[in-house]
Amino acid sequence: MAKHYKLGTHELKPLVSGYGDCFATDRIVVDGALVGFMFREEPVDPDDSGWRFLAGDESDEYMDNPKNHGIFKMNTLANYDPAIVPLLDSPVGSAFERYPDGDEFYEVEDWE
Repeated sequence: MAKHYKLGTHELKPLVSGYGDCFATDRIVVDGALVGFMFREEPVDPDDSGWRFLAGDESDEYMDNPKNHGIFKMNTLANYDPAIVPLLDSPVGSAFERYPDGDEFYEVEDWE
């Protein structure tokens, strides 16, 4: 069954470039949830930015199913949630959680 993404390719604007790919869950790109938690780990290949984006309410069971997430261009995620853009230059090891009912994030330490 094909996924029906919340935004069509014709709706994506050029917001960021040069960041490569990222991981995101379907809670964001299919359901339209905002990014609730984001972290950056060591990239797994040259195209990988290392950024991982979750709504924050995904269960372990949900995350264990590879059909519930995918790899996307960073610009795609910036279009789904522009509030992530100011944080994209943060170093590997960074993690941020969204304040409830807001467009700002705070840094999370010891999250792993």
